[in-house]
Amino acid sequence: MAKFFCDFRFLLLIAAGAFIYIQMRLFATQSEYSDRLAVAVESENHCTNQLRLLIDQISMQQERIVSLEDERNRREQECGQLKALVQDLERKGVQRLIDKVQAPVAAVVVMACNRADYLERTIKSILKYQTSVASKYPLFVSQDGPDPNVKRKALSYDQVSYMQHLDYERVETERPGELIAYYKIARHYKWALDELFYKHNFSRVIILEDDMEIAPDFFSYFEAAADLLDKDRSIMAVSSWNDNGQKQFVHDTYALYRSDFFPGLGWMLARNTWDELSPKWPKAYWDDWLRLKENHKGRQFIRPEVCRTYNFGEHGSSMGQFFKQYLEPIKLNDVLVDWKSRDLSYLMEENYVKYFADIVKKAKPLHGRDLVLKASNIGGDVRVKYEDQRDFERIASEFGIFEEWKDGVPRTAFKGVVVFRYQKSRRIFLVGPNSLEQLGIEDS
Repeated sequence: MAKFFCDFRFLLLIAAGAFIYIQMRLFATQSEYSDRLAVAVESENHCTNQLRLLIDQISMQQERIVSLEDERNRREQECGQLKALVQDLERKGVQRLIDKVQAPVAAVVVMACNRADYLERTIKSILKYQTSVASKYPLFVSQDGPDPNVKRKALSYDQVSYMQHLDYERVETERPGELIAYYKIARHYKWALDELFYKHNFSRVIILEDDMEIAPDFFSYFEAAADLLDKDRSIMAVSSWNDNGQKQFVHDTYALYRSDFFPGLGWMLARNTWDELSPKWPKAYWDDWLRLKENHKGRQFIRPEVCRTYNFGEHGSSMGQFFKQYLEPIKLNDVLVDWKSRDLSYLMEENYVKYFADIVKKAKPLHGRDLVLKASNIGGDVRVKYEDQRDFERIASEFGIFEEWKDGVPRTAFKGVVVFRYQKSRRIFLVGPNSLEQLGIEDS
């Protein structure tokens, strides 16, 4: 019996040893497995991070590739346009025109964008009178943007030199709701004028838009006005436009005036003035910017009584604003005036104030209400005094002329005086509160 218990204990001891051995092996195996698992998890995390980094790098490279492809396409398009322009200039011999012994009076540039039908009408009107004086007035079309119909139309005329402004820079408006078009127009004008003055080295440029027709004496007018522009630095620019040039308000096709208000719509600028304006050219609304006193600095503009341009552009960036009331009724001069044979010295700064004051002085003063009725019953010129902008707008509304002011100056005004014809030949002078004093006239 004792031997049996002894054997049993021995067996238990062996079993306990085996159990302990097995547990130790299990523990060692688990520890090894845990270590391997930790290494595997760490490797997996490292691979995941590397994969994410690789994905980010691939994404960045894809964006870079797209950007480079866009840039390549843009450069290829610009190179193509430049090649076409060089070929066109070589074909038409613009440089030979510029290098002639007799320098041109001015380059004529038509500012265009996306209205091929309008551009065709404008070019045909210009060529009708420009062909005989082409050496004096090289003709350019400057297109803003890639519209193929406009480019094709411009290049179809051998007499026209084509320029193209491709602007891919993003437009940031200064105020909510503003039209981007006005910003792009301002950029285009600066680019085109820089090209013509600094690259092609013209001394003067006449700026037209792609919705204008010109009068028979358009070029004769600007040739005579170029002499004034050169001699009198108080003249900032010469315009072919009268804002109050509607048929019922004009009569004398030979009459020219100085104005403190920039008219635009067919105007000539000299290089020395552009040297001043180009570095500070505005982001938008360039025409209203030129009407600010801080920019024209007391200088004036020459304008005709009867317009030498007609604006037929009912549809455009201004959305046909005022077209029916103010633009459509404009009288385009139809008389071929030989301006070089006329004495325009009265328009010089030292002569004009006295010349204009003498005319205003002879006009009969009118007062009170019912001014249109009173003016109808008086023979000869009359003058009406307004007290302020609101009073001017009331009187202008009665007669039907432009009521608008810019920076304290009514449209077409000189020293605050706005002049227009009434019942054909008689002149109406709307005279500001300080106008007579500025003209040296005693207020009767």
